[in-house]
Amino acid sequence: MSHPLLQRRRVYLMRHGSVTYFDAAGKPFLPESVPLNEAGRLQATAAGQAFADQQLRFDRVIVSGLPRTVETARRVLAETGQQIAIEEWPELAEIRGGRLSSIPDAQLHEAFTGAFNGVVAEERQFLGGESVGELMDRIHPALRRLRDDAGWDTVLLVLHGGVNRAILSYALTGQRLFLGNLAQTAGCINALDVGAAEQDWVVRFANYSPPAPLQTANRSTTMEQLLEQYKKSRQLSQQNK
Repeated sequence: MSHPLLQRRRVYLMRHGSVTYFDAAGKPFLPESVPLNEAGRLQATAAGQAFADQQLRFDRVIVSGLPRTVETARRVLAETGQQIAIEEWPELAEIRGGRLSSIPDAQLHEAFTGAFNGVVAEERQFLGGESVGELMDRIHPALRRLRDDAGWDTVLLVLHGGVNRAILSYALTGQRLFLGNLAQTAGCINALDVGAAEQDWVVRFANYSPPAPLQTANRSTTMEQLLEQYKKSRQLSQQNK
């Protein structure tokens, strides 16, 4: 006896386009307010063109509310030509760091990269701030709320590197795990299908970057790059003492 094929719904999960977190001297900008930089705008537009080429239509578009996610979503929709409200879910904001100045020099590398290295312990803090466990406490209920709404078939989520890792980790394992080494290039697209059962996830593809699909220029992680930028500020500060 044949069985009907399952009809899963589709989640397109994006990371926002590139932003500038530090100035030329390594001084940090407020991460809550940074807009897309020129590269980020190009990445968001390229993602929108990829969706437009496939004539994709979204039933819902959800962002964290931070400017970089809102701007990315708007640029995507500008390319698809779809007029749809952008929903802001603050619980999907990026994992929150602490005060960079309070981190000793010897602990900088671990503070910047430790939360994105292998299977990450829940108590691991990001830059001395929010822990991975606290991040998952926010993300998992939001996922359930989204899936409990039967009124959509295709949704676009425009979120953040750490948040996307939490979502992909749960989809891949069905467990409360955080896989830190799932790369999320700025402006990338992931595709996940969800069924009716809680554990019914299918990851179709991950970290697709429309401007550079083969990502030949990427060998370091985002946090490794940010660490090098921040070191400039700390070195200048120590020299001026």
